[in-house]
Amino acid sequence: MITKNSKYNLVTILGPTATGKTGVAANLAAKINGEIISADSRQVYRGMDLGTGKDYDDYFVEGKEIPSHLIDIVDAGVHYNVYRFQTDFIKVFNDINLRNKMPVLCGGSGLYLEAVLKNYRLIEVPPNKDLRKELDGKTLAELTEILKKLKPELHNYTDVETDRRAVRAIEIEKYYSENPKLDTSYPKIESLNIGIDFDREMRRQRITTRLKQRLDEGMLDEVRKLLDSGLTPEQLIYYGLEYKFLTLHLTGELSFDEMFNKLEIAIHQFAKRQMTWFRGMEKRGTKIHWINGHLPMEKKVGEIMKLF
Repeated sequence: MITKNSKYNLVTILGPTATGKTGVAANLAAKINGEIISADSRQVYRGMDLGTGKDYDDYFVEGKEIPSHLIDIVDAGVHYNVYRFQTDFIKVFNDINLRNKMPVLCGGSGLYLEAVLKNYRLIEVPPNKDLRKELDGKTLAELTEILKKLKPELHNYTDVETDRRAVRAIEIEKYYSENPKLDTSYPKIESLNIGIDFDREMRRQRITTRLKQRLDEGMLDEVRKLLDSGLTPEQLIYYGLEYKFLTLHLTGELSFDEMFNKLEIAIHQFAKRQMTWFRGMEKRGTKIHWINGHLPMEKKVGEIMKLF
C-alpha cells in the first residue's frame, strides 16, 4: 500500500484506445488503497456506454468493486468540457485525499489529462451568439483555418472533427484572447505517470477486435435508443467516432459495411493522434513511464509498484 510518505499524490494511467488502461488502473488501485478518476471526455455521459468503452467489469478486482468517479455524471446532449472536467477533478481529488486514499487518474483524453498534470488555468467560456452567426454556413475546412490562426499549434484534432466542435473551439479561443485568464485554486499535483503501450500492429488488431465485440454486444441498439430518447442525429454526430458513424448508418447515409470500414479507420487514426499527443506531453515536460501492454496484469502492476 502507498502511504502519505510517498512523494506522489496521484497515479495517472494513460494510453491510446483499446490498450486496457482501466483494468490496469483497477488492479493497481486494489493494491494501493486507491480510487479511480476517469479522464475520458465521453464517459461522463449517461447512456453512452458501449460507444465510449465503459468496461464496467474491469472495475471489479477479485470480486471487489473499485470505486470510480466522473463516469455517468451528465446526460447525453449536455456539452461537457475541459473546464468542467478540471473543476470536477479537483473536488474528487481533494475528497479522495481527505479519506486517505490514493487517486488513480485513468484515461486517454489528452487535453483532460494535461489540464490536470500541467495545472492549466481554465475559465468557463459562455456562448457567443454573434460569433456563431458570423461562422454559420462556413465549411469545416474554413472553420479549421480560422481556428489555426487563433491557435497555431492545434494539438486537439477532435476540435475540428465536426462543424459544431470547430465553432465551439473558435469561440473558446476568441474568449481567451479577449479576456485575461482568471487564477483558480488548484492543488499541487505530484503524479506518477504510466503509459500502456502496444506495438502499432497489435494496437490495430485490438481496436478491430473490440469494435466487432461492441457491435455484437448491441452498440447499434445503444445509439438507436439515444435517438429514440429525443437526441437529434446532429447531437450524436457531435460526439464523433462510434456515435458519428453509427448515427450515419441508422439515418441511412451509410450501409453497415461502409459504416464499419469508415469507423475502423477513424478509430485507428484517433489512436495515432492520441499517441502523438502523449509524445507531445513528453516534449512539454511530462515524464511518462511506458509499460509493455503484452505483460500479464500481475507484472504490469508489479512494474508500476517498483516505480514508487
